[in-house]
Formats: sequence, structure tokens, C-alpha cells
Amino acid sequence: MIRAIIFDMDNTLMDFMKMKRMAVESAADAMIDAGLGVPKDKLIAHIYRIYEREGIEDQQIFNKVLTEISGKIEYKILAAGIVGYRRAKEGVMSLYPHVHLTLTTLTKIGLKMAVVSDAPRLPVWMRICSLELQHYFDAVVTFDDSGERKPSAKPFQMALDQLGVAPTKALMIGDWAERDILGAKQLGMRAVWAKYGNLFETAVSGADYEIDDVIELIDIIKRENEGQLGLFKK
Repeated sequence: MIRAIIFDMDNTLMDFMKMKRMAVESAADAMIDAGLGVPKDKLIAHIYRIYEREGIEDQQIFNKVLTEISGKIEYKILAAGIVGYRRAKEGVMSLYPHVHLTLTTLTKIGLKMAVVSDAPRLPVWMRICSLELQHYFDAVVTFDDSGERKPSAKPFQMALDQLGVAPTKALMIGDWAERDILGAKQLGMRAVWAKYGNLFETAVSGADYEIDDVIELIDIIKRENEGQLGLFKK
């Protein structure tokens, strides 16, 4: 019987890369408008090269861009980029279809729920609260909490410990097969691949289930628990 579900956050609950693309474009426009003499396509390409090198969650991205392009940080341009990025991010940050409906239904069924993310603690919580998801989760484990990234077993086990659920009683859903699915399966969890968030052209996920819409989780839980729903409500 499945008693708990662990969710990846980015590209599983929210369309992270859509938000990132729009925010980076807005930041580039703002920096150029503030006086940075670099063509937009080259500036955006440079930003993504640094993301590739430093990680997509790099909090000093525009400092590094300006240092590498200009050899110095001009704070008018830096501030314009940060403001442009934040405004666009808030405007386009959105959940995938049916996320609220799915989480509400799973809560009513009585499942415990958690988030396990490789992102830093504050950005994860900012996304959760901005999207009004904070009341759904019994545990949130970020990179700052575990110190290890998926597929390490540590963040998954930390979430399971906080939920008070054994791995065999839990299900993991994520978009990144090499991290989310592999990490969960190593512990003996059931795993669901969020195909709708896949960015890697993954051919074989290794998951127990593959879904095109998060709402399919509800039928998976019904199948896994075979009529036993409602026996473990809070």
C-alpha cells in the first residue's frame, strides 16, 4: 500500500524551464536597456554558458556575466538585470495543469506528501509559497538540508524519515530519470516518471509508471492500493 508520495519540484509540479527562459530574456532586455552594449542573443548565450558551468540555480549569475563581459560590475546594469529577472519570474511562474486538483485529491485520500529538490532551500520555499503549495506538504528536503543531490539516497531517506513511512510504502514522481527515478528505486520506492517535464529526450526511464499529466497519479494510487483507500486517512 502506498502511504506517501514524494515529488520533485522543478519540471514536475512547476514548469521551471519556461520560467527560467522568460526570466533570462527579461533580464537581458533590462541590462541592455540600462547600457550594456552586447547583442541580446550573445548575452543570453553567455548567461546559459555560466548556468551550465555553475549550475542553473546560481544566485550570482549576473555578477559573473558582467565581470566576464566587462571586467567589472556596473551596479546600474546589475540591478536592472536582477529586477527584470524577478519581475518576469513572478509573472510566468506557474504550475502544470491539474496540480492543485491532484494534490487536493491526494490529501483527501489521506496520503502524506513531501518535496525532494536539488535546489537550495530558500528558492524552493519561495516557489512553493508563490504557487500556494505550502499547506500540502508534510516535509520539504532541499540540497541545503541533505548536502547531497539525487540520485543519492540521503535526501529521499530524509523525507521518508520525516514522513514516518518505509520506502516500500512510498512513491516518487520526477522528471529526471537519472536522478529522481534511479534514486527512488535504489531505496525500494515505486517510481513515476513525469514525461511532461522531461528535457533530456530520455528513451528508457526505468520507472514503474510513466505519465503525461500529473492527475494520472490518482489512478496509479488506486491501482497500487486496490480499494484500500480511506483506511489510512489522517
